[in-house]
Parts: sequence; C-alpha cells; structure tokens
Amino acid sequence: MSTDVVKFEVADYVAVVTLNRPPVNAVNAELRDRLIEIFDAATDRDDIRALVLTGQGKIFSAGADLRQRPDASVAGQYWHHNRATRETGNAIKECAKPVIAAVNGAALGAGFGLMAACDIMMASETAVFGMPEIDVGLAGGAAMLNQLLGKSFTRRLMFTGDRLPAAELYRLGVIDSVWAPDELLPAAMRMAARIAEKSPLGIKYAKNSCNFVELMSPKDAYRFEQNFTYELSKTEDAKEARTAQLEKRKPEFKGR
Repeated sequence: MSTDVVKFEVADYVAVVTLNRPPVNAVNAELRDRLIEIFDAATDRDDIRALVLTGQGKIFSAGADLRQRPDASVAGQYWHHNRATRETGNAIKECAKPVIAAVNGAALGAGFGLMAACDIMMASETAVFGMPEIDVGLAGGAAMLNQLLGKSFTRRLMFTGDRLPAAELYRLGVIDSVWAPDELLPAAMRMAARIAEKSPLGIKYAKNSCNFVELMSPKDAYRFEQNFTYELSKTEDAKEARTAQLEKRKPEFKGR
C-alpha cells in the first residue's frame, strides 16, 4: 500500500505509516485518500495490531497544501475538501487498532489534526504545534483543541497563531512523552510492540470504549464500559489470559 506520498511497512504486527511529501509533508487530496485507505484496511488486517504515524524528514506535517486550497466559487468544491479532511481524521480515530503519533517535527493546521486523531501522541524535542486561525475551519480545530488544551490555550492558538513546543504540550499532559529526534521512532515502535502483544480483541474493545465515552456522562460511560467488559469476558482471548496468568506463562492470543 506504499505510494509516492505515503510509505507503509508492516512487521511483527506493527505498521509504520510515514507521510512522504517533501519538503513539509503538506496534506493534499492524494495523501488524504491514501491515509483513509490505509487506516480503513488496517481494521480488517490480522497482521496489524498497532500503527505508528510519522513524517519523513524533519517535519511531521506543516498543514494543508495551499496549492489545493478550495475555490469557494466552484459549486461543491469547498464542501468536498472539508469533508475529505474530516474523514481523514475519522479514519485514524475509528480504526480499530491503536495509532501512535510519532511527531518528528512541526505539526501545524491539518498536520496538528492528524496528530490529534491518534490514540497516543509522542514527540521529538524539536517538534512544535500550532493551529493558526486560517486553518481552523479546515481541520475542525476549535472542538479538537478545546478537548486537548482547554479554553485558554485554544483561544491563544487560534487568535495569535502561536506555536507550542513539545515540552509545553508534555507539561500540559497533552502528549505522552518527549524524545531526542533519533530516539523518537524507536520509542514509538517499542510502545506499538507492547500493544501488539496484548489480546487483539481486548485492544479493539478498549479503543472503541475510549472513543465512545469521550462525550458521555460518567454514569453512562461506566455502564457502557461494563457492558463491553462483559462481552469481552466471553471470548477465547479472555479465557487464555486467565489461564496464562494461573500458569505463569506468556499468553498466546488469537483474536477470538
């Protein structure tokens, strides 16, 4: 599934998806289509249990390709562009397999949106993040930033165009960890490998649960998660996990 704009590799149940549009990995129509295709397919592939999303070179993604800025005077063009942008993030978020963002450099505008759609976010010390006001409408920025950063930081980014360094997002608890540039991808791969060792069904249930409960009340979310737990308890993987624990051995999960 590798193309000129996306590199795609799978080994040991981990897929690495690399944005590859030098020099800034700008998000264009072709890149959006390929990402949707890859993350949709990953849900159905038994050889993939976790994915890492990163960028080629020193930039994760500096945002949407300005050369493809939609022409509002052409009927439907702007709506089609915005719909495709939203669906790219949805494909990442709704993929049944966990996605780790390894943000190796600037993640701006639509690039910030790609990172925010991932489940776990790790960054290089050199990474910076921003959602300037010109790009908010394209990436659904306000709702996304409010969830990640809260009211004050959201408005600061939107009104000023400021860029936050990785260390600041780590301090705010937005990203999981910060690494030296040459240590970032190995760290993300280790995280993905740990996830790949778990029950595929258990991870699928956990991701679905996390996605659904984000906008629920605590009462409704707790009930929802308990129902998921009950369904998972009836699977072969759940039985294998209990047996392996009793026998003090590593479980062998089959995703059933």
